[in-house]
Amino acid sequence: MRILFVGDASNFHNTLSHALREMGHETVVASAGSKWMNTERDINLLRHPGTLGAFRYVADVMRALPRFRGFDVVHIVNPIFLQLKPGKVRMVFDYLKRNNRHIFLSALGTDYEYVQRCYDGHTFRYSDYFIGDQPSPYILSPESGKEKAWLEPFMKRHSDHIIPGLDGIVACLYEYYVAYLPIAPDKLTYAGIPIDTATLKPHFIESAPDKVRFFIGIQRDRNYIKGTERLLAAAKRVCDRHPNLCELRVAESVPYKQYVAMMQSSHVLLDQLYSYTPATNALLAMAQGMVAVSGAEPEYYDLIGERENHPIINVLPYDDDAIYRTIEEVVLHRDRLPELSRRSRDFVVKHNDSRVVAQRHIDFWEQIIDKKRHSTTHKL
Repeated sequence: MRILFVGDASNFHNTLSHALREMGHETVVASAGSKWMNTERDINLLRHPGTLGAFRYVADVMRALPRFRGFDVVHIVNPIFLQLKPGKVRMVFDYLKRNNRHIFLSALGTDYEYVQRCYDGHTFRYSDYFIGDQPSPYILSPESGKEKAWLEPFMKRHSDHIIPGLDGIVACLYEYYVAYLPIAPDKLTYAGIPIDTATLKPHFIESAPDKVRFFIGIQRDRNYIKGTERLLAAAKRVCDRHPNLCELRVAESVPYKQYVAMMQSSHVLLDQLYSYTPATNALLAMAQGMVAVSGAEPEYYDLIGERENHPIINVLPYDDDAIYRTIEEVVLHRDRLPELSRRSRDFVVKHNDSRVVAQRHIDFWEQIIDKKRHSTTHKL
């Protein structure tokens, strides 16, 4: 098949693209390079700041449109898959539908449907926005304004245009699967996040380390929404209390390849606080034999059908002292790390290897294409 990916997030589409090429398909990635990560792409759609940057970006999109034709499958990264106002994004979406066979959404991040479920008070026990019925630190921070804009009426109108026009939706996390389940159960699947495990050499923890090396990545513009500031504060408390038993390494908004390299000398990754699911950061670390402190709720393991191997140290967001105790337990019971290290790599190879995730996409596309073909034949 010929497959076009428009937009990217956390290297998802680029990793999936490479796996599909290895499996004999033709792929094109048009993206901004996942912002600061500067990931690979075939068509550069990076928007520079300022008025001149806006004009140049529109020109780049217009020049790219003729190359966005004739694909069997198009995957957009979000209902807002370009850095344009919704009305202009809809025009490009309609162009993609007219000039390609099938169009899918990769449910990868914040959009109207996900935010709606976070605010409804019953879909999630906690999220980026609420912890129980209380607003999260992110909601109370100055950073939350643009996220709340997802709930504006014009964003609902945009979503109501995009979602019915899709042939299918592929969720990468449990949360996004649940978000779309009420509105599109007949064209939804879960595929997971692709990790190119073949290129990530594991550095297993062979014995209990004398000093546990923690690693945390900071994204300046996503500190509050990921809960990183609370994890960082708890980890500093642990290291201050046990300076001879642990240390903390912090990476702040570094390019993707440099970030992965920085991980390799650490034992334990501290990742997202408000997630039910380990995301790209945690899975990358686990593939290299690190242990992840992240989201890993029972609902996630149930969705992927994993009954035995639960290597992720689940951290809950309800109480800062509880976060501290979760991290301290890693230090006090560091003899568990060697086994968790190997189980973590096994987990990613089984559930998130990029070829495994690519095959799930192919199976779903073929299912949707066959269903569409049979529907057309029946009408004739």
